[in-house]
Amino acid sequence: MNAWHRVLLAVVCGVAVAGVYAAQPVLEPMGRDLGVPPELTGWFVAAGQLGYLAGLLLLVPLGDVVDRRRLIAVHLTITSAGLMLTAWASAGWQALAGLATAGVFAVVVQIAVAHVASVSPPAVRGRNIGVVTSGVVVGILGARIAAGALADIGGWRSVYVVLAVLSLGLAALVLVVLPSDTRATSPAKYREAVGSLGGLLGQRTFLTRGLIAFFLFASFGTLWSGLSTSLAGGPWHLSETHIGLFGIAGLAGALGAARAGRWADGGRAARVSGLALALLILSWAAIAQLPWSLWLLIIGIVALDFAVQAVHVSNQHVLTAAYPDRLSSVIGGYMVFYALGSALGAAATTAIFTTYGWTGSSLLGAGFAACALLVRLIADRPVGDQPQSHTRLADTTFSGPLRS
Repeated sequence: MNAWHRVLLAVVCGVAVAGVYAAQPVLEPMGRDLGVPPELTGWFVAAGQLGYLAGLLLLVPLGDVVDRRRLIAVHLTITSAGLMLTAWASAGWQALAGLATAGVFAVVVQIAVAHVASVSPPAVRGRNIGVVTSGVVVGILGARIAAGALADIGGWRSVYVVLAVLSLGLAALVLVVLPSDTRATSPAKYREAVGSLGGLLGQRTFLTRGLIAFFLFASFGTLWSGLSTSLAGGPWHLSETHIGLFGIAGLAGALGAARAGRWADGGRAARVSGLALALLILSWAAIAQLPWSLWLLIIGIVALDFAVQAVHVSNQHVLTAAYPDRLSSVIGGYMVFYALGSALGAAATTAIFTTYGWTGSSLLGAGFAACALLVRLIADRPVGDQPQSHTRLADTTFSGPLRS
């Protein structure tokens, strides 16, 4: 896999997740145009998230039984159709259907990561995964900035037209540029791949990384779901445009963690994730200063997104090395924890902020981070009579999965 392949798949990931998150900065004009009451506009985001969760369970396992290159192209094509349906919607239910469709097939991200892992030599697997997954963070955070700018120029519908065109163009490019990894398929193999998701919960390596992801992205969701409300209120009273610019700080932190893949390749995945989780907890001390200092908030955002991306890349490196025979299923199952954690963070921070303000939200985010670190420490403990050194070896050299 060369540099152009990595960049292409990073762009695929960024555009796919942008289709899920682009609604956040345009909910107000979108709801007004489609006749949806303000209290229900949150469903435009929820539709994409629920679709994404369904796709993780039902579609990602296909990557273990069919040609991933063609599967990526098909996913992008159907995503484009869903986004265009949203752009042309004349009623709220049509937009919801389009966004749900785009969400279901946004799991092309996990197919792309599995493709990278399958064609990368072990010595550079972590680096390649790090580059490709950086596109996910760019898509999530960049969507908030780009969608607002596009909406100001051409209205909220232009956001989805641009994303639909990009998705269709990327589908064609994937077929031309990426190498094929053709494999035989059958309904029985697909059912076996889907059924294997439940069995993974009994695997210690998978379960611990999944729980780390759950609390990791709960902490991430706590920040990004509660930040705009806090900045729009006192004492700062910032506009939506200015609030969106804080996404740049998040991008800087996330992209700075791209080297985490190289560290994982060097056998330091466990150490990187442990240190990054400690940094995640500390970042909330700076983020909690929002009412008094925007500069400390920015420092905290950079640190938080660096830590989240570093742990995320390290987790995926561990899992793809431990389960090379079912990459898509493992990554899809892992991302279920991600989706559930993100939803928990978004829902919890709203309730906490209403009652306890930003200090309460910051304690919540730090608490989620501490839970993730606790799981990381438990993952380092030996299993039964197994020596400590052997447990750590599985996390660094990945000779095979640990079983409970």
